[in-house]
Amino acid sequence: MLFIINSKNYIEASGDNALSLAGTIRDLRKEFDSVKVVLATQAFSLSRITSNFPEVDAFCQHVDSKGLGSTTGYLIPEIAKSFGARGSLINHSEHRVPAEIISELVPKLRQLSMVSVVCARDGGEVTEFAKYEPDYIAIEPPELIGSGKAVSKTRPDLIVDSRRNLDSAISRLNSKTKLLCGAGIVDPIDATRAVELGSDGILVASGVIKSPDWKKAILGLVMGLIAGEQRK
Repeated sequence: MLFIINSKNYIEASGDNALSLAGTIRDLRKEFDSVKVVLATQAFSLSRITSNFPEVDAFCQHVDSKGLGSTTGYLIPEIAKSFGARGSLINHSEHRVPAEIISELVPKLRQLSMVSVVCARDGGEVTEFAKYEPDYIAIEPPELIGSGKAVSKTRPDLIVDSRRNLDSAISRLNSKTKLLCGAGIVDPIDATRAVELGSDGILVASGVIKSPDWKKAILGLVMGLIAGEQRK
């Protein structure tokens, strides 16, 4: 299972704090082996994290569908990889991009052996984005992001519908895309329920970053994921 921690642009996970968070993730890796914890970090923090903590899987929060060369100001996938990025979020609800861009970025990341995580707002977008065959689709209703109201509790039907839509697409395309669940997940019960409803992992931001105890928050969510997998 995959557990992505998105640091967004929270000051609590910026600068030296970003290194502290990466160090916490590194130190916890020996506590479990069935859940991969990934840090989706700010572009400014990427190289410091990958240099100091090469054991930690670092993803970009966004990349652009632009090439190397005279493309000032864009986040280029090839350059991200050169600094140690192992994947990227695409189309997060706070940084939406057109479907055409998604269709370009997914194969680009695949070519670079980087993991693609495409975010979707609803079951319809899950079906739409599945045709690009990303590694993961993360279902995140925007109204619940940062709300503390977990989609697994308040919109369980959305996860079930997304799982059904993705399974249909996987069968049709013979692809291996997996489903993640995000928005409002803050405690182990949220994580457990997400897995029971059909998710292959979670995407969390404030539920970890805003916690006064990162270790406790991360371990709790990991245990929640493991419990959900055992109950399936």
